[in-house]
Amino acid sequence: MNWTDERVELLKKLWSEGLSASQIAAELGGVTRNAVIGKVHRLGLSGRAKAVASPAPRPRKPRPAPSAQVMRPMVQGNTALAPVERAMAEPEPEVLPDPVAKVIPMGERCTILDLTEFTCRWPVGDPGKAEFHYCGSRAKTGLPYCAYHARIAYQPVQDRNRRRVAR
Repeated sequence: MNWTDERVELLKKLWSEGLSASQIAAELGGVTRNAVIGKVHRLGLSGRAKAVASPAPRPRKPRPAPSAQVMRPMVQGNTALAPVERAMAEPEPEVLPDPVAKVIPMGERCTILDLTEFTCRWPVGDPGKAEFHYCGSRAKTGLPYCAYHARIAYQPVQDRNRRRVAR
């Protein structure tokens, strides 16, 4: 389809009246919406008639009341071994084993270079210190941790949800 002078003039007129590219394409016939947009761009037509604004602004939907937010302490780094502050003084239904309570024999402790798929990869201590090591006990089949550390790392979903609600 060729853009004749009269079709270009009609395009300019319709564009200045505020018609959409789809409406102009339908009015001209034999041309697509994208062809109209391309021609408008090449002609440099930017000014358009503004749509008539509604007399009053549209009412906003009311927002739900903010729920009580739980303030959580700011923490940095790995918090797996850090004490947890409770907002509520209710005891938990199930007490998890203390990750520090397990005494790891010196013979089982290992560095990152000693880890295999059969050793527990639970980090113990501060990675920036010389005494940092991994548990090194026999790992449960299919898990990266020994039975003791797996109980700490993997908690049933219902228990996690229950703890989240209690906080």
